[in-house]
Amino acid sequence: MSTILTLDLGTTTGWALRTIDGNIVSGTQSFKPGRFEGGGMRYLRFRGWLAEVQGASGPIGAVYFEEVRRHAGVDAAHAYGGFLATLTAWCEHLSIPYSGVPVGVIKKHATGKGNADKVAMLDAMRALGFHPADDNEADALALLRWALEASASTASIEARR
Repeated sequence: MSTILTLDLGTTTGWALRTIDGNIVSGTQSFKPGRFEGGGMRYLRFRGWLAEVQGASGPIGAVYFEEVRRHAGVDAAHAYGGFLATLTAWCEHLSIPYSGVPVGVIKKHATGKGNADKVAMLDAMRALGFHPADDNEADALALLRWALEASASTASIEARR
């Protein structure tokens, strides 16, 4: 069993982590730019936060992130691209495997509907006993559930060979 980190990337990043001993922890982390910060500071803080997570959890075996193909606004699209570039460069540097999972796949797995709204995602995670603070954390938890089931079925296929 290895540590798995899942992320709903954005200015408020939702995260969930399955630790090496099987515990699940989750939350949100804000990377809102400070009033006197340059444009790249949020990404430096994000990279520092990733290092803190790894330092606290031990080696991360895999990272999954919500793969967004369309954004409501230009600013959100730019921020997502910056977080994605920072994340993938960090993973490459540390040789951590990473993969994007389309939003619709995560929603369908969690709720049965690929276009589920935020309330449905929150309700689905609460029904499983989680207590997400917001939709970002709920999405990260849903992605973690998807990743755990996907890795279990891959391991099952490998075991049959």
